[in-house]
Amino acid sequence: MRVLGIDPGLTRCGVGIVSGTPGSPLALEGVGVIMTATDSDLDIRLLELHLQISQWVKKFSPDVIAVERVFSQHNVRTVMGTGQAAGIALLVAAQHGVPVFMHTPSEVKAAVTGSGRANKAQVSEMVKRLLNLQEIPKPVDSADALALAICHIWRGSGDSKIKKALALEKKRLAALR
Repeated sequence: MRVLGIDPGLTRCGVGIVSGTPGSPLALEGVGVIMTATDSDLDIRLLELHLQISQWVKKFSPDVIAVERVFSQHNVRTVMGTGQAAGIALLVAAQHGVPVFMHTPSEVKAAVTGSGRANKAQVSEMVKRLLNLQEIPKPVDSADALALAICHIWRGSGDSKIKKALALEKKRLAALR
């Protein structure tokens, strides 16, 4: 399974591709950060995110896109930008016919470190170890995107199977009507 993890952000959007299956070694295929200029208009920034995430999808042909679920924060402006960036990731997934799954920060931390309360440094260190990297990917947004991809491979593969089974059952029931 090849998963594109997306840590949504309007200024810095982490992206990372990891391949593997539960119980087997994981492989890093690509990692980066999409940056948008803070002095650009919002519509231009969202368009840039759309174009660049689309390029990642075209280049790597992921089986699944895993996006961090927007988490409530005290800074409404930050939440809005994160939510808008997540929406762009969902749009790109739909446009390319790639299933998309959302994982909370606690789910990602628990999957990667064993604790839903792990800090960013612990998550980054585990990403480094799990992918057998020489150093932690920088900035942290890129490591977070890889953690999302790892989380989905380990935890989301069951969700993927359930989603497929439900879709098949829905089609079967529709055919009976």
